[in-house]
Amino acid sequence: MRRLWTHPRTLIAACVLAPVLAVAPFAWLTLSTGDHRTTVGAAEHRPVALVLGAGLRPDGTPTTLLARRLDLAAELYRAERVDAILVSGDNSVEDYNETDAMRAYLESSAVPADKIVGDYAGFSTWDSCVRAREVFGVTALTVVTQRFHLPRAVALCRAAGIDALGVGDPSIDARGFATVYGYARELPAAFPAVADSVLRPDPEFLGPREPGIPEAVAAPR
Repeated sequence: MRRLWTHPRTLIAACVLAPVLAVAPFAWLTLSTGDHRTTVGAAEHRPVALVLGAGLRPDGTPTTLLARRLDLAAELYRAERVDAILVSGDNSVEDYNETDAMRAYLESSAVPADKIVGDYAGFSTWDSCVRAREVFGVTALTVVTQRFHLPRAVALCRAAGIDALGVGDPSIDARGFATVYGYARELPAAFPAVADSVLRPDPEFLGPREPGIPEAVAAPR
């Protein structure tokens, strides 16, 4: 057995296979969602835009990457590509509230308050997708995030039973290092994402059904 592992052909095969296996989940997510990722201008109508949280500044306002996601969601709303916006963030501790910060930002961008619904338990991409379906009753949406995150977000929402499209912010012009880091981070993040897509675990917190999205979609513009 030791000779097998030290044989030159075995070592060469391992060197070839290792990088292939390392990128296989990311490649699968990217290829499988290619037809479901688009731009604001080309996006088909969906009743809801789902904006995933991306952190807050020390003053409690959205980070640059999160603000850019929210700008895209507001643009989708103004272009009548969506009827309501679901903002999904982390409010697990008292002094950190992504969801309300996202709501306030959208309201300052002239999105009516009754068109915005908050999910306060969006602790992960998978949790946000599952809760959109199970708690808020969303069956079709456009998920909004950065382009490096978009294949994973679209794949997980579709695995959660949602007819999901994705619109992504390129972000490289505003946050170059963060964007490069984001793409690098997606390689390891693809492994648990594929596992979630197959195993479909319960989110960290599910909770009862909420009527906010049907009400927001039905509210007049």
